[in-house]
Amino acid sequence: MTATATAPATAPTRGARPLAGTGTLLRFALRRDRVLIPVWVAVNALMVLSMPNTLKALYGTAAERADLMRQMATNTSLRAMVGPVFGDSPGALTAWRVGVYAGALAAVTSLLVVLRHTRDEEESGRQELVSSAMVGRRAPLTAALLAAVVADAVVALLITVGLAGQGVAGAGALGLGVAGVGLVFATLAAIAAQLTESARLARGLTAAALGAAFVLRAAGDSAHDQGSSVLTWLSPLGWLENLRPFAVERWWVLPLFAAAAALQAAVAYALAGRRDVGMSFLPSRPGPAEGRLGGAGGLAWRLQRGSLLGWSVGFFLAGLVYGAMTTGAARLVGDNDQARQIIQRMGGRAGLTDAFLSAMVGMLGMVAALYVVASVLRLSGEETSGRAEPVLASAVGRLRWAAGHLAVAFGGSVLIMVLAGLGFAAGYGQRPGAVLGACLVQVAAVWMIGGVAVLLHGLLPRAAVAAWAVAGAVLLLGWIGPALDAPRVVLDLSPFGHLPKLPGGEMTWGPVGVLVGIAVVLVAGGLAGSRRRDLAA
Repeated sequence: MTATATAPATAPTRGARPLAGTGTLLRFALRRDRVLIPVWVAVNALMVLSMPNTLKALYGTAAERADLMRQMATNTSLRAMVGPVFGDSPGALTAWRVGVYAGALAAVTSLLVVLRHTRDEEESGRQELVSSAMVGRRAPLTAALLAAVVADAVVALLITVGLAGQGVAGAGALGLGVAGVGLVFATLAAIAAQLTESARLARGLTAAALGAAFVLRAAGDSAHDQGSSVLTWLSPLGWLENLRPFAVERWWVLPLFAAAAALQAAVAYALAGRRDVGMSFLPSRPGPAEGRLGGAGGLAWRLQRGSLLGWSVGFFLAGLVYGAMTTGAARLVGDNDQARQIIQRMGGRAGLTDAFLSAMVGMLGMVAALYVVASVLRLSGEETSGRAEPVLASAVGRLRWAAGHLAVAFGGSVLIMVLAGLGFAAGYGQRPGAVLGACLVQVAAVWMIGGVAVLLHGLLPRAAVAAWAVAGAVLLLGWIGPALDAPRVVLDLSPFGHLPKLPGGEMTWGPVGVLVGIAVVLVAGGLAGSRRRDLAA
């Protein structure tokens, strides 16, 4: 359904300048994202700023830092996960430990913001109403990109100011690099918004591009310990690590981000000027002549199967890599008591190998909470887009409609954790039953987070996006809490803090049963609230 008409019926008002109304749309976008952007920015900044003191405690002496660099030079699995080490200062170790992940998080934030204010708006029909006023053709795209620029700029500023004590130049380089990755993926999302007619497909394409960037960077780093592999240079995440913050900065890398963002933005603007509002350049595939969905559950599966497939592949590969890293965990930690204590706080007091396995399984469990939130909130997306109304106008009741999506959300979380366990078993090569059981235990906490999302959707649909804040807070607690030796009462705010530490620890069914029971109550409350309210507009 390619649309290239130069004067469409839904085009912006004649005479409007191409960027007319950009300021108003930007203020509106920032107002709509007053929860989304601050939460993601805070999580990113806190992840980075908490690292220097933690790493000082872990590697307090020059000998320990030199030993770490030697280990990283020979451990290809760990290099694939976090990249090579270019310096032994706390700042350089911070850039090594969280730089790639901070860049990836900025990329996720940017692409979500851009697609939310471009393709989502067109798909819901709101953009057509806005464009009927004195709004320029390129104003919506410009406002969306500027909103992403604001988010990335705030992250860069927080990182620069927060790490200035480690070195102003290094802090600035890391902040600009993280923002640069965000801008590259923001403009890539702008292109995807022009090419596709579905926001879901646009998100899938940009997520696949981010995954490819991570894989290219990982493959390149595993092959070379100085980040100079060709594969590394093909990835924006590889550019970030090769900027080498706090380790004789390579300022000439920054123009790569600027050039890529400018080129992609130019392509997005050119495409935006050649299509009708709501149309796309990639044709939509026509459906079958006769419906074969088989009910509300079949529709939910059709809508979410692509996302579930992507998560499934990602979790299996993550389990495979983490499993391969397990055998070298004890060798990497060596005699470093601080590192050993952090791993044991995350994974239990068993042997170091079991503690490492438990810690990595727990981290994947917390990431799985992001999947269940995204899948549950698909209910909100169907409502606000108007697609739920014709479905519910038929013989399908609200509970039956919601049950289809919740089955994919909660059943899908079990599937991805099973696949993570199979990946661990394949990578580690030992005790597959114990590792798979450890992965399945995480499902109880994942379901509780999903229950919170269902409750918010049912009772407070306008605040349903707050479920992302809950999942982000849980991830932050699990990532930073043990490293900072946070009090037990703080760690227990996360449902994952109550799970038995497997493998190696003792299996206790009580906490698992309680978490599942709480999840059932939350889901029931959310469904009851959904039945008693009007559809969200």
